[in-house]
Amino acid sequence: MGSVRKASAWLGLVDDNDDERYYDDDYAEESDPGQTGGQAWVTDVRARPADEAAPEQPTRIATVTPESFRDARGIGELFREGVPVIVNLTSMEPADAKRVVDFAAGLTFGLRGSIERVATRVFLLTPADYRVLSGEGAGRRGQGGFFNQS
Repeated sequence: MGSVRKASAWLGLVDDNDDERYYDDDYAEESDPGQTGGQAWVTDVRARPADEAAPEQPTRIATVTPESFRDARGIGELFREGVPVIVNLTSMEPADAKRVVDFAAGLTFGLRGSIERVATRVFLLTPADYRVLSGEGAGRRGQGGFFNQS
């Protein structure tokens, strides 16, 4: 698969035919996303309750589902106010969705924030003063997590 195709698949603008996954009951039983190597996810010991982690930050997160590129201005206004924005592009045409992703990438670069794909055609824009904690590596930390049923 070419690099442009891979980038488009990563952005969720086209289907990734090399790595098609169908989510149904059979797939869920075989490979539960909450399982890592046969172990349940372990709670990250670095994670703190929101009131301890960032008392000075506002507690708003905006979710925007634009219908056209015209709605990009609203995304920009929220982000400039320091609000993290979840952008759901699933209902947009691929050409307009690409324009919104390009706009969001420029917006986050210009304001020193970050953009992260959280699902197919769904992106999280976070201002510079926010950190996103991911669950990667949590299954390797230890055995005593809350959901560990072994």
